[in-house]
Amino acid sequence: MHRVLVSSCLIGHRVRYDGRAKTVSDTVLRRWRGEGRLVPHCPEVAGGLPVPRPPAEIEPGACAEDVLAGRARILTPDGDDVTACFVAGARSALATARERGVAVALLKQASPSCGSREVYDGTFTGAKVPGEGVTAHLLAGHGIAVFGEEEIDRADRYLRGLERG
Repeated sequence: MHRVLVSSCLIGHRVRYDGRAKTVSDTVLRRWRGEGRLVPHCPEVAGGLPVPRPPAEIEPGACAEDVLAGRARILTPDGDDVTACFVAGARSALATARERGVAVALLKQASPSCGSREVYDGTFTGAKVPGEGVTAHLLAGHGIAVFGEEEIDRADRYLRGLERG
């Protein structure tokens, strides 16, 4: 059985930077939970960041690949460099995915860790740009299909296709 790595905040864990969850109520998620597929993970907490914590964004004009290659940073509004925690969290997510037989990741959109289609632009104004967070990028680069929380049905179709062979 293929498992699904899921952002902990999406299933009710209060691990976001602001100490809250972003719980998604969905029949597919409930089914996956009942089937024992869900592998909750918060890369930011796994990387050593506290809850709550200041928000953080990838530097303007940079991308997840730049961060993972050491060419860009992830910063807080005060300019504190939290890149090492985000990179460690991404590596932790990949290790967890490999250990647990994960084929699909369902991650929180726009996060500098988990965004799979868009991320905040680095200006702390709420503006978003197309792109990926470091965890989403690392997982996808290692063959794990990554979906945002608004793509649960698509993720489920992908998972069913894998299991049909």
